[in-house]
Amino acid sequence: MSKAVEIVEVGPRDGLQNEKTLVSTQDKVAFIRRAVAAGAKRIEIASFVHPKRVPQMADAEDVVRELGEIDGVTRIGLTLNKRGALRALACGIDQFGAVCVASDGFGLKNQNQTSEETIETANEIVRLAQSEGRTAQVTVSTAFGCPFDGEVPGERVLDIVKKLTDAGPCEIALADTIGVGTPGQVSDLVSQVADIIAPIPVRVHFHNTRNMAIANVWAAIAAGANVIDSSIGGIGGCPFAPNATGNVATEDVVYLLNRSGIANGLDLNALMETGKWLETVLGKKVPSMVTAAGGFPPG
Repeated sequence: MSKAVEIVEVGPRDGLQNEKTLVSTQDKVAFIRRAVAAGAKRIEIASFVHPKRVPQMADAEDVVRELGEIDGVTRIGLTLNKRGALRALACGIDQFGAVCVASDGFGLKNQNQTSEETIETANEIVRLAQSEGRTAQVTVSTAFGCPFDGEVPGERVLDIVKKLTDAGPCEIALADTIGVGTPGQVSDLVSQVADIIAPIPVRVHFHNTRNMAIANVWAAIAAGANVIDSSIGGIGGCPFAPNATGNVATEDVVYLLNRSGIANGLDLNALMETGKWLETVLGKKVPSMVTAAGGFPPG
């Protein structure tokens, strides 16, 4: 079991993208700055996709411009295709977040590409980033199940990660896009992927649709993942995945890690305060159980 875990804060991108209430550019920038103040060093700040597809991300360039560079912080932008990657490059994003899909059904709905085509696109984005002095990560979406195709064989995911290693991404993530994974499944897949892609790190991305996310985080860390995606407040979802509710909450993950003696570099109190602040921005309660209950011991 690792004694230190890195957390990638995805709230400003994956957290907000499915919210019906449009959040202002100023509030998005304030959200990111609050995450930085809580200790976040890597943050998904925007998605460079067509605004008609994801209206919440229509101001991606404005967010990057108003935020500016932050010393010691890696600003990540989601880039699903070359056009998005070029937009991210033009506004100075530090790291590209490419995505491939483990299932044809979701790939065609989300990116209008087959699974194999998304792999080719992801590798192209990684190479483009490297040619421009940037880094790039790749996420394998629907790695634990697809809302349209059903079960995704583990062998398919293993085949995909083998095809991604040649381009040399800084890490490869397994995403439970619709929240169907269970700890046993996570443990098996993460351990096998870690063996195949070493020394490239394994990152994981869990949605809490069926209340499995925090257990899956623990299983993933035990199996060799050392980078965890999470969203302050537990907000989020995917516009193209029916009923895919929020990400695992950063506060809940940090509470788990702190109480388990695993370093993570984040301030739980600051995270909970930001979760409460998000409730005022979104006009509703956030899903994070730790923000609702408070930390322990109190103080």
